[in-house]
Amino acid sequence: MTVLEETRTAVGVQYRVTVDGADLGAFSTCDGLGVEVVIETREEGGTNGFVHQLPTRVKYPNIKLSRPLGAGSAKVAAWVSSVANGYTRTTCQIVVTAVDGTTIASWSLAGVVPVRWTGPQLQSDGTKVLTEQLEIAHHGFSGGGA
Repeated sequence: MTVLEETRTAVGVQYRVTVDGADLGAFSTCDGLGVEVVIETREEGGTNGFVHQLPTRVKYPNIKLSRPLGAGSAKVAAWVSSVANGYTRTTCQIVVTAVDGTTIASWSLAGVVPVRWTGPQLQSDGTKVLTEQLEIAHHGFSGGGA
């Protein structure tokens, strides 16, 4: 494999998002995909060489997805507004694809609920790209490979 081929597979061009099988479209950025293990420290009497570090819980930060406003925006708005009528936590897939459409990596998220949708800033004094941002909370993920 050449360096060019290795670089191509490492560069994600778009992030395709589906919620319970419904395609919300492609996003240009995906921030916050991660995990943190919260550690509690305990000191033991007579043991001065170290402090016990005990894992207590796992925290997953919210994921923020953004993209230019487009045809898929109506699907996102419908999903977010459905929370007002009561919601059930759903599953979500985030798939990273290259320019040629091949899958680079994918993650399955559990217990997903929309937290925030931010629409574009509407200004008539310039020619800026209208963008939207979707923030979702989740209970964890699996995957990461192609």
